[in-house]
This record gives sequence, C-alpha cells and structure tokens, in this order.
Amino acid sequence: MVSSDQLIEIAKRRGFFWQGSAIYGSLAGFFDYAHLGVFLKRRWETLWRKYFLGLDENYYEIQPSLIMHENVFKASGHLESFADPVAKCGKCGNAERADHILEDVLKENFEGVSVEDLLNLIKKHGIKCGKCKGEITEVRQFNMMFPLKLGVGKQEKTGYLTGETAQGAYVNFKQMFEVCRKKLPLGLAIIGKAFRNEIAPRNALIRMRELTQAELQIFFDPDTIEEHPNFKDVENYKLQLFPFSNRQSNKIEELTCKQAVEKLKLPKFYVYHLAKVQQFYLDVLKLPREKFRFKQLSDEEKAFYNKFHWDMELNLDSLGGWKEIGGVHYRTDHDLKGHQKTSSQSMEISLEGKKVLPHVLELSFGVDRNLYSLLELAYTEEKDRTVLKFPRAVSPFDAGIFPLVNKDGLQEKAKQVQQLLEEHGFVVFYDDGGSIGRRYRRIDEIGVAAGLTIDYDSLKQDDATIRDRDSMKQIRVKIKDLPQILRKFLQGEELEKLKS
Repeated sequence: MVSSDQLIEIAKRRGFFWQGSAIYGSLAGFFDYAHLGVFLKRRWETLWRKYFLGLDENYYEIQPSLIMHENVFKASGHLESFADPVAKCGKCGNAERADHILEDVLKENFEGVSVEDLLNLIKKHGIKCGKCKGEITEVRQFNMMFPLKLGVGKQEKTGYLTGETAQGAYVNFKQMFEVCRKKLPLGLAIIGKAFRNEIAPRNALIRMRELTQAELQIFFDPDTIEEHPNFKDVENYKLQLFPFSNRQSNKIEELTCKQAVEKLKLPKFYVYHLAKVQQFYLDVLKLPREKFRFKQLSDEEKAFYNKFHWDMELNLDSLGGWKEIGGVHYRTDHDLKGHQKTSSQSMEISLEGKKVLPHVLELSFGVDRNLYSLLELAYTEEKDRTVLKFPRAVSPFDAGIFPLVNKDGLQEKAKQVQQLLEEHGFVVFYDDGGSIGRRYRRIDEIGVAAGLTIDYDSLKQDDATIRDRDSMKQIRVKIKDLPQILRKFLQGEELEKLKS
C-alpha cells in the first residue's frame, strides 16, 4: 500500500510537482508543476477535451477571465455562502476546518452540518486543538473568496479571483447562444484556474488554494430532461453507483442506465451523462472498474440548488479510501436566474417560438485531484524496480529512445528514429546516459510506456527493439513501421500481437 509521503517524494524527485515558493519556505495550498507534471496534465486535459467536446457538435471550449466583477459573485451566492466552517482554539488562536477535525477523529462525513452542531460535536467528543491541545471555543463560517482591488483612486473597484470556473460559462451564455447557432443543448467547456482561500489545505493536490478545474456546463431546455436522443446507446450500460441508501451497507450497486432511471428516479438526460463520465474513466483512461464509483450526496451534503448530485470517486489507499475527484450536478436554473436578477438583463432565449430560461447540467472535474489519483493508481513496487504504470494514453512521453552504446553510428541512427517519430506527432526523448538497464529503470519510474533501443542489428536490419514498460517484454520492429506500431501500442494493443 502506497502512502501519500511516498507519492509526494517520487513526484518531487522525478519532476512531477512540488510545493510552490519552496526556496522561501513554501506556501500551503500552492503547488508548482515540473516538466513531467506539465506533460501529464496536458495529456489528461487533451483527452478530456477530445472526449467531452465530442459528445455533441454544439459543445465548445471558452476561456473566461480569472478575475471577475464583484456582482458576478453576488449573483452566484459566493459572497454570501462560499464558506467553510472554521474552528478556533481559545488558547493559541490556531484555526482548523471544523468538519475535517471531526472527520479525522470519527471517520465520518460532516459536510453540511451547521456550525452550532459542529461545535457541540467537538465538545461532546473532547476534541482539542491540534497544535496546543487547548479548548476549541468557536466555530464560524469563513468565506473563501479572494478579493482584489482594481485600479486606483476614484476608479478603484473590487474584483474577485474566480472561486470556480463555472461562472464564466453563465455570464457568457447569452452571447455564446447568439453566436453558436441558437440551439440547445449548448455545452460550454472551460479548463482553467479557480482560487479558494482554504482554511487548511492538505493532501498535496487534493485540497489546494489555487487549483485547475475542467468543467462542461450543458445548457438545455428543462422540458427535455426526461429524454436524450442517444440514450438507447447506453441503456444497458452498467453504472457503478453508491446511493445514499447504501451508506450503512457500504455496497456499490451495478445498475444499467435503464435501471437507474427506473429505480432511482433519475432523468435520462442526467443518466446518459453519468454513463459518459464513467466511460471516460474506464474506457479512455483505462482505470480499474473496482476503483471507481458515483456517490450520491444527501440533501444536507449537496448545494441547495443541485436537484441531483452524484460525485465521481476513486478509491485511493494513500488517502484512506474513496475520495471525490469530480461531480455531476443538475443545477436547474439557479445560476442564470441569479445573474438575470442581479444584472437586470434577461437570460431567457427564444427556442422554436417559446421563451426558455435554460437549466444547467454541470460535469465538473478537479484536474489536480485526477492527476494525484493517476499517480497513486500507477504506483507499483516490484522486486527490482519502482514503476509508474500510467495508462498509455497519459504517459508523460510516448517513448524513450536509446542507442545501445555511444559509438559506431548507433547515436546517429537513434537520432533518426527520434526525428521520424516526432514528425509523426509523437512526444519522445533521447537518452544515451548510463547502461541500457539503468535507462529502462529511469523511464519505468516516470511512467513512459515504451522504450526503443537501437543496437548493432538495427544498423544491419533497419529495425529497433520496442520494450513494454509493464510486462518488460520486447519485440523487434522495422523502423519504417515504427509510427504505426507505436500508435497501436499506445492505443492499448498488446505488444506481442504487433510483431512485423
């Protein structure tokens, strides 16, 4: 079982991520991505874009500003209610997140519990300050928004760093509808930063103050929520579901999409997108089915405006079990109605002769949390090596290219192979340092799926050896066939079936 300390150590040593401002003692909740982390992040984001924007021809990516008008967050409710409960020590003044203190001690979830009840529970169980063991005397709500002063003098205004990427989609909806064929559903995707002044950031990339989200906001006619034109394609597809009613038994139910509609009274439009999200994790990222589930949130846990709310969770040993990595939220018309009221501008549209205030289905993903999860699920300790068995589609590099020795023209041949693969769009790197075994171990530990070796036979036969990171098996392939063979391998085909 891997620990979070082991993951953070290998991430730092190999160049995935580490704490920001490290030479000045670091800042809690801020992380810098190193070169391999950037490669991994880009791969994940590219796959996400291709998959989710491909669900409908009327889905588009936009890039709103990270700093937005104060009224945006008045309308959304962030200035009033984007808050977490903070517990304060009466002796030393240390502040910690109240629900997390209880969660750590009692191993239960306390999201949505009132500040009064949190303080009573802390007192009832005799929980003391984590720093000085003093008495916790106060629990209050703490707003997590980051305000900014814009301009100077009489022109000075207050703006805010966006606490979620979603508001950029809502304030731009009406204009996007006008320029994008005036039809629903309209999907607006955003991959961008969000900023939250977390009380107690923890667990590396899991709870941060500066984070990356990937979200698809789907605007649709509420009259159509009981249908989806492609529901037939998924009606027999089995979902991994953890309904609220199963909290005591802790049982995951496998229900077909059709059964989920009938048994759980979920609309087809919602269930269709549950299926598509699960397929992204299981079919695109190739994550183990038993590690994934949708968890239903209770009325107390979910935001009041979410009519349906199921989180995507992955079972992460380093963090003690199931952790949220995203969610599927039916936000109704809450957001557009709020902006319509605050801005005094109508958010209604005309659709086939009727006035419609669209509803929103939100597919929300914590990118950093997903990357931490990929790192854990990939981490494998074997007898003679530590290897990151990333899904091939998200490996930081497609291949490493190695001359067996640094003489007799092998380096030049290896450079030719590198150029050939780069011309075909592969992300590869060249390494001629140390023994071939040591070079294999290096790429194993950073998760590169394929190693290509140029040896003396390569000069005679114009071929190369491909080594599979996971099985360590090898085959020889003609260099002219390498682009085709490598692409098939990265798409999931077994190496031994690709012999030329």
